[in-house]
Amino acid sequence: MKPTIAILAVMFLLLAACDRVGSEAWCEKQNEKPKSDWTFQETGDYTKYCALGMDPEKWCKKMEKKDKGDWTANEAAEYASSCVVGRSD
Repeated sequence: MKPTIAILAVMFLLLAACDRVGSEAWCEKQNEKPKSDWTFQETGDYTKYCALGMDPEKWCKKMEKKDKGDWTANEAAEYASSCVVGRSD
């Protein structure tokens, strides 16, 4: 459990200065970045939030209602980067 918390803490610190994934500013930055430099995660996030127009806030609220014991590692990491880091409320 401690390594997971440490990994999430490091991710939080590294992403603290970044735009929130799925935000308009984030989508614009991705448009300017060469697609060959995108990570697999960025490609998926761009598809979900920028191309298909899914609302990251709705996803965050859905995850907050889900029991944290049922979260996958990917969901926890995405929640940390998308919902905690750079959240304006």
